[in-house]
Amino acid sequence: MLAEDTRPNRLQRAVREARRLLEDSPGDRAGLIAFAGRSYILAPLTVDGGAVRLNLDALDPDLASEGGTSLASVLSHGAALLRGTGEVSDRVLIIFTDGETHDSLPDAVAAARAVKDAGVRLVLVAEGTAAGARIPVRDSAGAMVEYKRDETGEIIVTRRRDDILSRIAEAGDGTIVAADLPDQAAAVRDLLASLKRSPSAETRTSDLVSRAWIPLLAATLLLLAYTLTRRGTALVTIALMALGAASARAQRPTEGERALARGEATRAATAFLDEARSSSARDTAFYNAGTAALRAGRVDVAKGALTEAAKSVDPGLRYRALYNLGLAELVEARADSAHREALLGEAGEHLRQALMLEPASERAKWNLELAERLKPPPPPKNAGGGGGGGGGGSTPPPPAEAQSAGLSRSQAEQILNSMERQERDTRADQQRRMQAASTGGVKDW
Repeated sequence: MLAEDTRPNRLQRAVREARRLLEDSPGDRAGLIAFAGRSYILAPLTVDGGAVRLNLDALDPDLASEGGTSLASVLSHGAALLRGTGEVSDRVLIIFTDGETHDSLPDAVAAARAVKDAGVRLVLVAEGTAAGARIPVRDSAGAMVEYKRDETGEIIVTRRRDDILSRIAEAGDGTIVAADLPDQAAAVRDLLASLKRSPSAETRTSDLVSRAWIPLLAATLLLLAYTLTRRGTALVTIALMALGAASARAQRPTEGERALARGEATRAATAFLDEARSSSARDTAFYNAGTAALRAGRVDVAKGALTEAAKSVDPGLRYRALYNLGLAELVEARADSAHREALLGEAGEHLRQALMLEPASERAKWNLELAERLKPPPPPKNAGGGGGGGGGGSTPPPPAEAQSAGLSRSQAEQILNSMERQERDTRADQQRRMQAASTGGVKDW
């Protein structure tokens, strides 16, 4: 990746394009994996783009303890890292490479198929030229000393392997971004834009189809036979049959449920609201009314009904009502630019309340992060003081740590400090080995 067939070299171009991609994707989670003969996680998935950029700027081939290029390793490692994000998110693995894999091609193809099976979108960003170039070896001042040689003393020529990139892209149902594009970051950004982010909806209603006649029929036949032999139990039989008939009527689908099953969401919402005013199970009826109204696009009706349902003492019903209420406000915020910030704030608050009831809800986490990333950035604070007193104003307090579904700033700093220590240890170990042995071999990542 130090070959200079692209300017300034393949590695620096890949870093430059990756940085621009990060700047164009605020709010998205991003991680960083470096790979040579094996792969290393340098930054976990985080919404803190500064942490990822810090590691991007520190990339150097000498960080790798094992030379070569193992595409199978980074494909497997990247898929495993993205698999933990949940199915509701858009998962994309972007690999900057020249395609010169020094592991076996069948392993890389199998790993690419595993990436596709995991539901991860694969994007291969090609670097270098097909004609190839020599790899310069430079001293600490940047002056070229010689060209990289293999173990037999021959000068190494590294080339972009389009055949390998095509095989891997085909196996992983991925996309190749051409090396000769002047703006690779924009091409990747357009690909990511095709994965339209939208609120993840969840609606739960119960269409209770009558099944009470089956045990009722068996019980009726049994009691009828018993009645014929013992005439004194006739009244008991009649009473039980009446009770069973009432239970069967209670399990018949309501008018709202039948309308919802036919796809008539507006009529279903009206029927559920009527049921909520006259039924003892008003919380469930209000929830079903809000869900049906949300499906019909009547966000105002949905919000009113779901607000009533959110007062339920049933934690499961209350969670679903709060979740759908946050969803309704998120949908409304996208259509109402004038009140967008206030609606996003309300959506975030209701989704946080839902997460307090169901902390493991991936859908609630996803929509909460979407609400946070749609908020406009806060206005910059002017330092210095105004009118009447003295020369300068007081220093504004440091900003509070952002509360989001990703890592907090302090957690990111702890991870970065830990990686920095590991990086220093790796560099020191690498220097000791380079002093003790020759510099032969291949290192390309």
